[in-house]
Amino acid sequence: MITIKDIDISGKKLLIRVDLNVPLDENQNIIDDTRIRAVLPTINYALDEHAKVIVASHMGRPEGKVVPELSLAPVAKRLTRLLQKDVQFASDCIGPEVDAMIKQMQRGDVLLLENLRFHLGEQENDNAFAKKLASLCEVYVNDAFAVAHRENASVVAITQFAPVCVAGFLLKKEFNYFTQALKEPARPLVAIIGGAKVSSKLAALENLFHLVDKFLIGGAMANTFLKSVDYDVGESFVENDLLWEARSLMKKATQKGTGFYIPVDAVVADRFDADAETKITPIQEIPPEWLIMDIGPATSLLYSEVLASAKTIIWNGPMGVFEMDAFSRGTSAMVNYVANSYALTIVGGGSTDVAIHRAGESYRITYISTGGGAFLDLMEGKTLPAVAALDRAG
Repeated sequence: MITIKDIDISGKKLLIRVDLNVPLDENQNIIDDTRIRAVLPTINYALDEHAKVIVASHMGRPEGKVVPELSLAPVAKRLTRLLQKDVQFASDCIGPEVDAMIKQMQRGDVLLLENLRFHLGEQENDNAFAKKLASLCEVYVNDAFAVAHRENASVVAITQFAPVCVAGFLLKKEFNYFTQALKEPARPLVAIIGGAKVSSKLAALENLFHLVDKFLIGGAMANTFLKSVDYDVGESFVENDLLWEARSLMKKATQKGTGFYIPVDAVVADRFDADAETKITPIQEIPPEWLIMDIGPATSLLYSEVLASAKTIIWNGPMGVFEMDAFSRGTSAMVNYVANSYALTIVGGGSTDVAIHRAGESYRITYISTGGGAFLDLMEGKTLPAVAALDRAG
């Protein structure tokens, strides 16, 4: 993968595609600027090389319409503060105004374009829109791992028209960490898979079977595995159409000698509510009309013992409904176990990322991915469209 460091960018116009899709509150204040900070190394390198830096990103899902609440204006202010230099902001991402602003740029200037998704052409991977974006620059830099799994104009079609196409440091770093973890891992390699649905992780589980030594299953998706081996999970969410697949995966693990761990106890509630009545119960004793909301302490202890010997850990998905305090203990415990391990630890997925930052343990994780969907696609063994487009252009 050719990176920005492999070419001469001095004095050139760079269009750097990043992911600045940060959470905002009702007053358009940025709640978490992790994604902005993640791309600073690439932007700062370009500035050190005296390039003219044009930054492009999306925000939310405006579906091709101008939605003021999804403007990148607040990001321009935060970027100004983090770069400690003035960042100009364009009211569009293409058009005469943008062209005029770029024409006036000097070396070391930074211009942030308005939300790419205000144009339908972005998500439609439209060639005409991509060509207009490419015309803004002499060098195109993709540093947006979080959208590398999308066939969008600013990460795929644009590579057909930009004079030079390279990767930024974040994209390269994300891709390399994951490749290292799966292709040449220190073993045992343990995968922690949580979240709501087996259906969203089935392809990842099947692909990882060839690579992983042990699986730890949590979240609502564990309910389907539990029911598939005849446990009564009460009124808990279950994907009944996937019971056969779940049972087959567990049987396959037994035959292959792969550790496949499902919860042995749970925190249950009489309703899906933060104020619900709760109790801890063995999996065999879940009340008929109650819901599993989190893994229990015995499961946490069991999982900690599995993680104690791990040399590589990949984690995607929380262990329970951690957004509600009463059901956050299982996920919090896993954060602590992973953070305290001696393994190479790689975490992907928005919810898991939030849980780790909430616990104040992000600095003890080897690598936290900025992309949930792209991370999951790599777990499934898929080729990321944006990475493939860069390779073709290179």
